[in-house]
Amino acid sequence: MNNPKSKISFSASTCGLLIGIGLLLLGVQVKKGLNSISDNQRVVTVRGLSEKEVAANKVTWPIVSKEVGNDLPSIYANIEKTNAAILAFLKSNGINDSEISVNAPQVVDMQADRYNSNPLPYRYNVTNVVVVTSSQVDNVRKLIERQTELLKEGIAIVAGDYQYQTTYEYTDLNTIKPGMIADATKNAREAANKFADDSESKLGKIKTASQGQFSIEDRDQYTPYIKRVRVVSTIVYYLKD
Repeated sequence: MNNPKSKISFSASTCGLLIGIGLLLLGVQVKKGLNSISDNQRVVTVRGLSEKEVAANKVTWPIVSKEVGNDLPSIYANIEKTNAAILAFLKSNGINDSEISVNAPQVVDMQADRYNSNPLPYRYNVTNVVVVTSSQVDNVRKLIERQTELLKEGIAIVAGDYQYQTTYEYTDLNTIKPGMIADATKNAREAANKFADDSESKLGKIKTASQGQFSIEDRDQYTPYIKRVRVVSTIVYYLKD
């Protein structure tokens, strides 16, 4: 005869064994999952720098002259002669009409200054500005050096006025952007690889990446027509054993 108690005992043992195997497999999978999470949490953050020196491709040159006197019509007549001489100088040296603008004269009535009680030799002080805005940077730089030639025509050019500084710009950033971003990314990866080697790990995929803003500055105060372009990219890599 079959023993019912023996069947119940065998079934319970089998069921317990299967449950044990199931729990063991579940534990293995959980461990793998935890290891995977742990590996994904191991990261390294690196920054890649890219710098490039470029020549300015735009110059703004304000040519400043002054007239003083007591009679405004006479002052304006002198300003017209001055502007004619400056325009002739510029055009004869390759500057186009589209690159030249003549600002309205700025008149200061010295007698209107109620805080000045001292007698003045002249009533009016007029500032005249002719502005050259050009992509001919090298040519304009040469003309700046030659502007003393205007002295021969009796035109005194005012230099060193902080309100009217010659400025140089670089406006072709989009052309060099892709190459600089690639260079910054390459430098970041090299730094990440070095970190991974030193920590006896391997470099994994990119977790996050952010591109910093481009900055354009003068290389130094003596060569404002040479610009230094700079960008820093920040990249986070996973690390794995």
